[in-house]
Amino acid sequence: MNLIYSILIAFILDLIFGDPYSFPHPTRFIGKYINFMEASLRKSFKSPSQLKFAGFILMITTVALTYAITFSLVKLSFGINESVGVLIEGFILYTTFSVKCLKDEAAKIYKALETGDIEKSRLALSYIVGRDTTSLEFKEIIRAVVETVAENTVDGFLSPLFYAAIGGAPLAMAYKAINTLDSMVGYKNDKYINLGYFSAKTDDIANFIPARLSTLFMSIGSLLAGENAKKAFIISIRDRKNHKSPNCAFAEGAVAGALGIQLGGTNVYFGQEVYKPTIGDKLREINNGDILSTCKIMYMTAMSAVITTTALLVIKEFM
Repeated sequence: MNLIYSILIAFILDLIFGDPYSFPHPTRFIGKYINFMEASLRKSFKSPSQLKFAGFILMITTVALTYAITFSLVKLSFGINESVGVLIEGFILYTTFSVKCLKDEAAKIYKALETGDIEKSRLALSYIVGRDTTSLEFKEIIRAVVETVAENTVDGFLSPLFYAAIGGAPLAMAYKAINTLDSMVGYKNDKYINLGYFSAKTDDIANFIPARLSTLFMSIGSLLAGENAKKAFIISIRDRKNHKSPNCAFAEGAVAGALGIQLGGTNVYFGQEVYKPTIGDKLREINNGDILSTCKIMYMTAMSAVITTTALLVIKEFM
């Protein structure tokens, strides 16, 4: 039952506090390690094949070190006292969830768009996406926010919850290390095509099951949010291959179907145009309110996933 308590503590803490800017978040330390290792490895590894091998070293050491440190902290805390262990593991798990943080960042963009301040909207958007935001218009900004919230419902909640249920805080933090690697070096541009190869592939593998589970949970979330759950499920399955990522289209498709909008299309990442097929049917034009609707779907998805996960863990406990 300890893991159940830790998951519930983590979820409640995330809903209340999110990610305060002043908080020394573990991913910051993971990010500093990645930057340090990248700089060090690039001094010794130069050719494409060498950089690919260096990327493997970067991925393995980052994930292994993150898991080992988290495992040691959790084991030490349970060695002190069971209640201390539950609280510490719950707190660590809390740092792997980002529901409120994502909603808060999306709300900033929503408010800026409501006032017509497109420059402020572009700047706020640039903090949560990897694409170029400098020339985006209102509808493109809205689409980018909706896509990001949809994708990160998986990366920022369903995936860490999935791995927490399997291996507690150590495995959830190992997942966050993989996800951080992908967000920092997993790009298919000239700089990272080789160094980030293994990080990007590992992230695809790590998100494979959670992304597919998102079809179910986001359909339930759409129902609880008062949106079209049937279309969410249908579009998520139908358009699952309409993305360069093997995982992202499931969540984006669910939101597109639930809201009756179309996502996808061409984006610019680090000066390079990246074409993405469209996802969903354009039953109406996308509008600013879709940002809030997507956030509501994310919240309902998270709640349904927590209830299901804790129920399964309780059943496992008494089997």
